Amino acid sequence: MYVIMVYDVSVKRVARVLQIGRKYLTWVQNSVMEGALTQTQYQRLKQEVLKVIDKNEDSVLFYTLRSEHDLRKEILGIIKGAPSDIV
Repeated sequence: MYVIMVYDVSVKRVARVLQIGRKYLTWVQNSVMEGALTQTQYQRLKQEVLKVIDKNEDSVLFYTLRSEHDLRKEILGIIKGAPSDIV
C-alpha cells in the first residue's frame, strides 16, 4: 500500500514524530511524508506515533492508496525531500 502521513503536532513532539516517520516513509514536505509500506509496517508506524503524540493536542492523518500508481501528484516549485535534502 502507499501511505501519505500528514501531521500537526506540538513543537515538543514534532522532532520525535519526524524521526519515527523517517523510519518508514520519505519526507516530501514540511509535516508530510509518503511511501510504500506493507500492512505490518503501516501498523507499526501508527503504533509508534500513538506512543508519542498527545491525542488531545496533536493531529496525524494517514491517507492510504493501493499503490503509488493510484496517486497523481503535481509539484509546483521546488521539490523537497530530494536526495540532496536527506540528512
